[in-house]
Amino acid sequence: MNELFSQLATCIEFGKINKTAPFPPNMKDQEGSHEITLQLLNQGVSADDILQKALIVGMEKVGVKFRENKVFVPQVLMSAKAMDAAMAHLKPIFAENNTMSKGTFIIGTVEGDLHDIGKNLVAMMVEGNGYEVIDLGTDVKAETFIAAADQHPGAVLGLSALLTTTMNNMEKITKAIKEHNQEVKICIGGAPVNQEFCDRIGADSYNPDPQGVVEFLNARAS
Repeated sequence: MNELFSQLATCIEFGKINKTAPFPPNMKDQEGSHEITLQLLNQGVSADDILQKALIVGMEKVGVKFRENKVFVPQVLMSAKAMDAAMAHLKPIFAENNTMSKGTFIIGTVEGDLHDIGKNLVAMMVEGNGYEVIDLGTDVKAETFIAAADQHPGAVLGLSALLTTTMNNMEKITKAIKEHNQEVKICIGGAPVNQEFCDRIGADSYNPDPQGVVEFLNARAS
């Protein structure tokens, strides 16, 4: 059983979706996350064990390697596809059992900014680590963030911006959210953002990479 967990984690880490997938070349003709997840389920392993002992393990490795510039965006996207192939088998089980996730994370790119690659990477990594992710998309106004937070008490908000010109909107949105509910935790990120800016606008966490967001959420969940 541990061997299958290890194989599945490796499939996630390197982006091996199924046996016919050509990527990565060194795993050609090997079974991928699709087949190994089915094997584990057929052997009576719980969906939660598969998530915790294999999928999250693989995604954490990808997150650390991405932070250290050992892998890049295309590799992360392939890992996310391998994760999706496995989760396609697990999500119906979680829904049927009404299994609680580790928590809820609401993310969006702030008003005036249409960039979504960074936001999407964070969303993938957070979901891959066992959280429910609500993606509000791009060009998101303060009212939309506030409404989503009200609908999901205890959720953490993630605000993304790629442009220096939209940092002002990130500040306005953060302050509006905090004025509405001081208890809501807000993560910010994006190319022009730094810790000094985070401290100045009253956000709770700045992370230069997706793994940092995961670690912030895990620290709160533990």
